[in-house]
Amino acid sequence: MAARRRTDPVAGRAAVAAWLRGEAARIDVTTAVRFTLEELAAVAPGNAVEVRVPPAGAVQAVAGPRHTRGTPPNVVETDVETWLALVTGRMPWADAVADGRVRASGERSDLSGLLPLQATRERG
Repeated sequence: MAARRRTDPVAGRAAVAAWLRGEAARIDVTTAVRFTLEELAAVAPGNAVEVRVPPAGAVQAVAGPRHTRGTPPNVVETDVETWLALVTGRMPWADAVADGRVRASGERSDLSGLLPLQATRERG
């Protein structure tokens, strides 16, 4: 089953573009995070990894065993700015993990093969 979209993709891409230009208001940043979380779930559907970007949102993605109760075994958590830098290609996954900007636990929590997201990549 495809991920359910709550964020209009046009509005989501516009919010990401505003963030990339350094012109994003708080609502744009929240929209950009929610859109990119939904995009991740669309690209890597599943329930094996919970990706948390507080306070903007969270999503379950990546194929594998589903968890139903308590803390999931595979969790990725980061702040808003780091998440947007990761999904747009401004920051490599390995650097964010090494710097402690991403906390990733569990055998399926390495998102390096999924990021940056194609729909949000900076075009040079």
